Amino acid sequence: MQAKIIGIGSSNPAKVKAVEAGIHDSGLAHLPVRSYDVPSGVSPQPLSDEETKAGAVNRALACVQEGADIGIGLEGGVMMMEDGMYVTNWGALAVVSGEVFTAAGARIKLPEAVTEGLQAGAELGTVMARLTKDDHVRKKEGAVGIFTAKRMTRSEMFRHIAIMLVGQYEYSTQEKPTI
Repeated sequence: MQAKIIGIGSSNPAKVKAVEAGIHDSGLAHLPVRSYDVPSGVSPQPLSDEETKAGAVNRALACVQEGADIGIGLEGGVMMMEDGMYVTNWGALAVVSGEVFTAAGARIKLPEAVTEGLQAGAELGTVMARLTKDDHVRKKEGAVGIFTAKRMTRSEMFRHIAIMLVGQYEYSTQEKPTI
């Protein structure tokens, strides 16, 4: 019997690290994690919760289509609120049976200069690379890491989502008490 595979719909080290940490103490910890280079199916810079969530779901489903038994998609985006633009992030876990679980994470308001760059059509990763003079910031601490003085990194932010996804999946496989 072939071992089950957990697919992560990204090769971004911050996302891969988040999934590996998110499954660490779970019943899935023994399964190998494989990175799949799959498209999000949404714009390069998702501009709403709905679009960001759709990107995560699309990535999770694409992993399953590529052969993973469990697919996890993580997607970062932004959303506009009354008082400004916020970073948003979503995750999805899909299984071969077709069931999909979703979860969202922390939000942090972006400085006005970053918001202006996004409204001009740039991606958050590009704006952050210009700001930090580090082309790889999206693969490391990300915007959330920069604007929290590295108290919360992008990987840690996505790790919380991965934990919630795995927890939902594990709960779904348990026998439920009747009400």
